[in-house]
Amino acid sequence: MNRSYSLHKIVEEQVSPFKKEEYSWFKFGDKFYAEKFATQLFDGFIEQHRDLILSGQEIVILPSPYLSIPTASNFLCHFFKMKLNNFLFNNNQKACAESKIYRNQTYVTDYGNLGFEERVQLISNDTYYIDRNFIEGKLCIFVDDIKITGSHEHTVNKILNQYQVNGDFVFIYYAELINKSIHPKVENFYNYYAVKDVTDIANIINRESFQFNTRIVKYILSFNEEQFHYLLNNISDEKRIDLFHLAISNNYHQITDYQNNINTIKTA
Repeated sequence: MNRSYSLHKIVEEQVSPFKKEEYSWFKFGDKFYAEKFATQLFDGFIEQHRDLILSGQEIVILPSPYLSIPTASNFLCHFFKMKLNNFLFNNNQKACAESKIYRNQTYVTDYGNLGFEERVQLISNDTYYIDRNFIEGKLCIFVDDIKITGSHEHTVNKILNQYQVNGDFVFIYYAELINKSIHPKVENFYNYYAVKDVTDIANIINRESFQFNTRIVKYILSFNEEQFHYLLNNISDEKRIDLFHLAISNNYHQITDYQNNINTIKTA
């Protein structure tokens, strides 16, 4: 059985149901807003689905697919899991487990401006792996930040069918585009609302609540030489080292577009 829940509904292009700058900071690694959004998301979800969560099924929670570098929604999922386990504890229920879908990403394109068919085509070249035996027959909760075209949910369902996984599946989103007359590029409007240039990136990285995610690592590795040197000169050596090791852990040094900047970090 498949269910879906979203906290915020996007129905008007000019009216945002959440604070756009906070969402943008969240997407670029500010965990303060990941925790804030997760709390809001859990409170809204449990109000409608309390009986489902307390039905006695074993629960597994999964963030959006990634390989080595977590996505922004992974941090949303982390804090959602904390809220969920606290709720289960208070109701004398077994804590949820956590799993993930491994994803080997093959492209550098930002799909935030693309439509459904283009997104599906782009991500269809990626390879995925899920531990079928671990999640089989359980209540699986997939947490993501935003549903625009439904391409990721479509891909996850395709993976579940491919691996012949049986269970109850719940897709949870912080926000969802309901009005399909609004172009999917609205996603990038939200993503980049508070991030316009390299100085904005440096400011976010230097926050105490910052942690690298896939989006900001790819964004940084796409900088031109001037932008990249500015960033390296305005972040700590510790952050520079983190950036390097995360980049190679995701095999970004195998992507031509990223190689110069990765080699620059190594020699800096």
